[in-house]
Amino acid sequence: MKKLLVVITLLFSVLCADASSWDNARWIWQKEDGPSNTWMSFRKTVTLEEVPELAKARIGVDSKFWLWINGEMVLFEGGLSRGPSPVGEWDRENKVTPSNSWYQTLDIQPYLKEGKNTIAILVWYWGRETHKGTHIDSKKGGLLFHAQMDDKKLVSDATWKAIQHPGYDNTIAPPSDNLVQYSVRFDAQKAMNDWDENAWYKEGYEDNKWPAAIEKGEAGAAPWYSLEENFVPLLVNHGLTNYENHDQLNFPFVSEGQTVRCRLPFNKQVTPYLEIEASAGDTVFMTTDNRLNKINATYITKEGDQAYESYSWMNGHEITYTIPEGVKVKALKYRWMSVGEMAGKFEVDDPFYQRLWKMGNNTLFVCARDNFMDCPDRERALWIGDVADQTGYLFYSMDEAGRKLLKKAILQTVYFSENGVIGALGPLRVRELVTQSLQFISQVVWPYYLNTGDKETLEVAYPYVFDYLDLFPMQENGLPEYRKGKNPDTWNWLDWGVKNTIDEEPIQMAFYYLALKEAKKMAEVLGKKEHIEWYNKRMAAMKPAYEKAFWKDGFYSTDIEKFKDDRANAIAIVSGIANPAFYDQIVDNVLTENFFSSPHFEWLVEEAMCIAGRHEESLQRMKEQYQSQVDNQSLSTLYEMFPKGGSYNHAWNAPNTILSKYIAGVAPTKIGWTEYQVMPTLLHFKSLKKTIPTVKGTIDLTIEANRNTFQLLLNSPEATSAIIGVPKAEKEIATVKVGDEIVWEEGKFKKGHAGFDYFGEDEEHLKFKTEAGKWEVEATYK
Repeated sequence: MKKLLVVITLLFSVLCADASSWDNARWIWQKEDGPSNTWMSFRKTVTLEEVPELAKARIGVDSKFWLWINGEMVLFEGGLSRGPSPVGEWDRENKVTPSNSWYQTLDIQPYLKEGKNTIAILVWYWGRETHKGTHIDSKKGGLLFHAQMDDKKLVSDATWKAIQHPGYDNTIAPPSDNLVQYSVRFDAQKAMNDWDENAWYKEGYEDNKWPAAIEKGEAGAAPWYSLEENFVPLLVNHGLTNYENHDQLNFPFVSEGQTVRCRLPFNKQVTPYLEIEASAGDTVFMTTDNRLNKINATYITKEGDQAYESYSWMNGHEITYTIPEGVKVKALKYRWMSVGEMAGKFEVDDPFYQRLWKMGNNTLFVCARDNFMDCPDRERALWIGDVADQTGYLFYSMDEAGRKLLKKAILQTVYFSENGVIGALGPLRVRELVTQSLQFISQVVWPYYLNTGDKETLEVAYPYVFDYLDLFPMQENGLPEYRKGKNPDTWNWLDWGVKNTIDEEPIQMAFYYLALKEAKKMAEVLGKKEHIEWYNKRMAAMKPAYEKAFWKDGFYSTDIEKFKDDRANAIAIVSGIANPAFYDQIVDNVLTENFFSSPHFEWLVEEAMCIAGRHEESLQRMKEQYQSQVDNQSLSTLYEMFPKGGSYNHAWNAPNTILSKYIAGVAPTKIGWTEYQVMPTLLHFKSLKKTIPTVKGTIDLTIEANRNTFQLLLNSPEATSAIIGVPKAEKEIATVKVGDEIVWEEGKFKKGHAGFDYFGEDEEHLKFKTEAGKWEVEATYK
């Protein structure tokens, strides 16, 4: 009873604080709490004596919103799928997780004017959850608005006008049990002059017949609870754009009733748009070429000229418009929204690897929006094992928006853990896939901190990390007990790949070892001395025990012929539990012979080969696995399975990690890219260009090489240092120059160049350390 009173007191204090900070803004809606798939229109007119110097608006909704001020669109699609953190315990029987809500902060000052100002907001309430989603339904549609304009405040309350938009049909069935979003059916004959000069969101529109908004509760009230600011940057709006085959469509044209296929430059998340002249009651149908896609758009025309854009995004390589006979088509366009910009680049003189990197990059971007997802057309679900694969290369491709979206994935995953279990799919189900939960620790949480230096997030995540690893009891043989999970939603799954070839026990043991190793680094950063000893003890016991239990001429559990598994042997190397003396044997006996893995494990196999110093074999394996997809010019993203199958844009394809980290050789060596290395392994490549968007700034790298010379141009951001490796070739390095100055000659370093120092050498590279700035390095070979 005492614990309950404490919880109630804390919750009450949070709610009171929320209400106070929002100046008693009210959640508003219509009289009904929904219904599901409702599009609500809100309007408010405010008079300003002068344009304020500062005007910040905060907006919270369930589920999405579009904002106009004085008829100008301020934001296309705001809001996030709900669930920043839970409130109270998960009700497993009813599968209900009370959750807090997000709000968005916007600068609206540029859109305001002296005199009357019209605020218009369209809110789309989904009103549903799916077992493979990341959205937690509040069970009530709602809009919360607060704007501070110098000393004047504007808040959402009963003085606002609100009406369920009559143009949207909310009676259509959900598109899929796996997608929370709906398809759209829009009737322009019932619309409120949408896309016209007197559209409902513009100043001149008469809203006097609209009903007043109904107040549903103050900020902090159930079922929305406390509000947390969205820290993920807004989606980048690339604007309405012509399709790739725009010129071939010969606008304007009169439809003969055919389906018009409009090509996208690559697989994107888009909203389709049209401008037509039609009779009333014609039906235009829009969808994509994606066979798994459940989102489409149906538009019923009004009389005359009209324009329409469907706001429920879809993806594919082309958008198809089925247009009735006699309709005059003036324009067909699309809007691409992306998580940040495609800031990272990779260019090499081999067209296969160049195209593969682009396909991987496209796959990463089409699998990111409200959260990272496994695929955009079937589930849009936060499978944390897929996110682990994405993490490997998002730091080479995405800017700050991608890094923040990864932070969101980490926080939501740990916040919705239960009884120490870090779920692999959340937040609606704490579904444990043990290896994915271990991947989350070692290949999401630690790499996130290494690449960002965000200690605050590490501090939040770490207790959940330790609690999960503590769930594995150690056995007398020095290995942890094989865990199949204890909660009802556990799924003993490790990989698709070739059936009946996966060697479960050595895979889980090696992933557990890797998680211990990376968690130990977290403990060192956070000063958890007692945990460091705990990790050391377990790792010291596991390493010899693993070798004793599984080593033959590779790592196998029982049946050598059946379980000569590339995945088990790869993770043994990647985790560090394998003796380096075995590396070549593993590569020769297993990794170059067996191709059992799906793309989820493939990059780990290729990474293991690089760690073993077998870069050439790694690239060859990559080519064999991806050749058919790269050759297929109709594809721009990568399949869920080899050689094809499942979704054709699946997040767990990560060859880009190998190309960036091991071929270009660029990787952080200290927290937050304060120090990084450039250790290229060029093999047959003669030229390479790389752009890496780090937290310290953009790294630009250009390499040109032949048998006699190696040239490197590096632009390194402020507050960084770089360790540059000059590859050792068959010939001995004769000289190394920085600009016009020789710094290495006859096997010796010649001091004297400021900011450029000798840093040692190994079998592969002669190393130098540089300060921030632009560097031009040239080596010649004897």
